[in-house]
Amino acid sequence: MYKRLISIVYEKQNNNFMKKFLSLTVLIFYLILPCCSATFQGGVYEQGSGNASRIIDKQTGEGIGGAQINLPKQNYATKTDANGFFELDTQINGPSIMSVQKGNYKPFTMTVNGNTFNAPIVVGIEKSNASDLALDANMYHLGDDSYSDLSANAGEFRMQAIGPFYTKRFTLKKLNLSKPIYLVIGSIIGIDTAMARSMGQNKIPNAFASPPEVYFNGNKISEIQLNGDGQKIKLPPNLIRKNQINEITIKTGRNLMQTAYIDYDDFEFMNLIIEN
Repeated sequence: MYKRLISIVYEKQNNNFMKKFLSLTVLIFYLILPCCSATFQGGVYEQGSGNASRIIDKQTGEGIGGAQINLPKQNYATKTDANGFFELDTQINGPSIMSVQKGNYKPFTMTVNGNTFNAPIVVGIEKSNASDLALDANMYHLGDDSYSDLSANAGEFRMQAIGPFYTKRFTLKKLNLSKPIYLVIGSIIGIDTAMARSMGQNKIPNAFASPPEVYFNGNKISEIQLNGDGQKIKLPPNLIRKNQINEITIKTGRNLMQTAYIDYDDFEFMNLIIEN
């Protein structure tokens, strides 16, 4: 009994030590992350050089000349020079979507704000694969154009709403069905789900919306809970129609606190790609 008591005390002390050790390890990791990390999701690097930002080939690291850079909200466009460098001669007051396009490369978007370009950044973009398909590089606004000023990115909406859903039909020909196939949504702003509110993406105190839903060939395959860039949704292999017409539909959510009438959540998205 005495030995068992000693064993229990030892195990508790050991468990407490491990918990403290793990907590300290996690804390140190987050403290050193900003000074050690270089790459963010989508191939965006933290630091550039000189006064200009740069677009590079993600694989080779070489600058990409003539890449088209657009900020639809600001109605602003520019191109990189021969070495991939660029500067933005426009004001960015809040979260906005910036797109990068260049022939033979996957269209790329990222959410930027007034602090993004306080120091130059480097954006790495990837070459297109034969089996990739750029569905739509345009920006769309879903909803009913009725939203609170506290809604996520409400002040950044650029377009008028096209309605509560978006549909795109396309043919999938060059597919490797042995590999996963994804729908990639380049950038999304404006979603007002409970999760988005808990993450600080909107400031509406007493209301939230159901998440937007994604359908593939008539079947619901995903919900979108958060705003952000490069969100990937796996396409179920059994639903894929090779060499036939396929269909993607994105439906906006509804204000769950409004029961007198249907109040659609307003959000904007840009850049849809099928990746294989």
